[in-house]
Amino acid sequence: MTNQGTTGVKRIIKATLFSWQGLKAAFENEAAFRQECILTILLAPLGLWLGQDGLEKALLLAVLLLVLIVELLNSALEAVVDRFGGEMHELSGRAKDIASAAVFISLLNVILVWALVLLG
Repeated sequence: MTNQGTTGVKRIIKATLFSWQGLKAAFENEAAFRQECILTILLAPLGLWLGQDGLEKALLLAVLLLVLIVELLNSALEAVVDRFGGEMHELSGRAKDIASAAVFISLLNVILVWALVLLG
């Protein structure tokens, strides 16, 4: 699964296919990602409707997409940690906890931005 030696349009097509495989794997294997996708599907139309202008609409949607991005990175990190060691290790636990904290902060960011945009 590498793009080494591939350039131009072929590289873009291969990269797109790998990205699609990653999204599919996350959706099939990660309950949190599925839940956050549902949250995004429900809130995105609301954000487009409630945003007063293009900037507000973009902010309301961007913070939702940021949660998905952070969750994908969290899931990738967890998969790597799990792959390289099933035994308990302080650094493995710390890495997973920090990645989880990033997801938590991205969710708080949704609440903060939506409140400021819609109530401010």
